[in-house]
Amino acid sequence: MPADALSSALLPAGLHDVLPSEAAHEAAAVERLLAEFAAQGYRRVDPPLVEFEENLLSGPGAAMSKQTFRLMDPHSQRMMAVRADITPQIARIATSRLKNEARPLRLCYAGQVLRVKGSQLRPERQFTQVGVELIGALEAEADAEVVLLAVQALTAIGVPHLSVDLCVPTMVSRICAGLGLGEDEIRQLRAALDRKDSAAVAAVGGPAAKLLETLMSASGPADRAMQALAALPLPEGAEKDRRRLTDTLALLRAAMPDLTVTIDLVEHRGFEYQTGLSFTLFSRAAGELGQGGRYRAGAQGEDRGEPATGFTLYMDTLLRAVPAAKAPGRVYVPHGSGWETARKLRADGWVTVAGLAPVADAAAEAKRLQCGHWLAGGDVKPVG
Repeated sequence: MPADALSSALLPAGLHDVLPSEAAHEAAAVERLLAEFAAQGYRRVDPPLVEFEENLLSGPGAAMSKQTFRLMDPHSQRMMAVRADITPQIARIATSRLKNEARPLRLCYAGQVLRVKGSQLRPERQFTQVGVELIGALEAEADAEVVLLAVQALTAIGVPHLSVDLCVPTMVSRICAGLGLGEDEIRQLRAALDRKDSAAVAAVGGPAAKLLETLMSASGPADRAMQALAALPLPEGAEKDRRRLTDTLALLRAAMPDLTVTIDLVEHRGFEYQTGLSFTLFSRAAGELGQGGRYRAGAQGEDRGEPATGFTLYMDTLLRAVPAAKAPGRVYVPHGSGWETARKLRADGWVTVAGLAPVADAAAEAKRLQCGHWLAGGDVKPVG
């Protein structure tokens, strides 16, 4: 390849071209996921890729500020931002254009996002998000619905060995506040818990140390974690988190008894704008597939805005766990065969590749164009 061609193919870190087979794989998986969502009453919306900065980064969107690209709109002379996450846009649509729609409001989406920086687990900076948002419902049934829908949709497209990890990102803060710890101490404890550093928790935790150490060690299989949690004396502020976790787990068990569920009682990372029960979806085949949880649509803070929950799936990771659908057969249709001939082949399920000029060896041309068959004398023949 010439040097200038090599230079033109070079892309920034975290960005890549999606080539035909991968693009077809993703498109088919997205279509099937959206069909699963639609079957349970979720209607698709499609927000723009770029919005005014102050709109995109308000409410739950504020948590994505450091991951957001900005640019100046030459038309309005206002700062604009490229979406790094679609959930805040759905929240905006729900609380503005669809504010008079009946609640609970069920919406779904699929689209590209762009982030300033990738992570160690996900170095890609541009990828497709697919998900749902359930807005206007406070009940535990709403939390269970989105978890069950995520599992059902992933199972339907062939993801094996699924598990769900539940957490309540607000629980640690409520325990600490209820026991009289200040904001600086809570921040230090949060960092120690993120590292699973029991020595640091003991050193900084004060009256909350023993309780938090028990929560940290109890995290794991759901039944064990809930047994440990049920025995703990929690401050009043954290009691509602325990009730919601208990109620939601019971609903999940009733609907999908064989679902593998774990609970992390001190998890917080990745749930910056969540205000209640949250979850992460895993597959042994690909690792983390997506996240979801409680938040407030239209505003930040536990008691502002509309109650909402939902989830987002990351297609770049998900596709590693999904078997690609078998592609339809490709047949080479030699030059001069006629449009109607090719149309009939397509009606029979073939993908037709038309010859645009006469060739001496149609079978060889079919092979060159990656067709497994070619049309000869009105019959479809395999390429030898």
